[in-house]
Amino acid sequence: MLPRLILVLTVIPLVELLILLRLAAAVSWGPTIALVVITGVLGAALARREGVRTLSRIQEDLNAGRVPTLALVEGLMILLAGVVLVTPGILTDLAGFVLLIPALRRRIASRVVSAISRRVVVMHPGGFQAGGFQPGSAGQPTASGEPFIDVPAEGRDAAPPDGNPRSLGD
Repeated sequence: MLPRLILVLTVIPLVELLILLRLAAAVSWGPTIALVVITGVLGAALARREGVRTLSRIQEDLNAGRVPTLALVEGLMILLAGVVLVTPGILTDLAGFVLLIPALRRRIASRVVSAISRRVVVMHPGGFQAGGFQPGSAGQPTASGEPFIDVPAEGRDAAPPDGNPRSLGD
């Protein structure tokens, strides 16, 4: 993971620099710098607007007693979009603007939530479990087919009634 991250953090800025240098050679430095500044300012304003909308959706979900999973993922995507939009570059600006388009962002966020839900089993005293955090009840099968056992927080160190250590939330 670390080698990939280092590669991404070195290759992307070099590619962005090459693109900006070629653009500056083609149209001059003034318009190139203006493009970088305008996309940064516009991107920050759009990210702020979309962030406020998403925060409102998160609050609505919480007030309605729903887990705001999709809205939280969208909020992280908006934060990422804001970060890449204020950094100079053409490719990162394109990626940032794509993440600020609500329909595309929802589609990407849905796929991210789906991928995470397939890999994670969430056990919550309120009965939330895997598969998009759908409400369930104790004893219902989870996505893996194993029964969902609700263990109170103060009883986590004690052995469960059936003696199965996996039901402790491991």
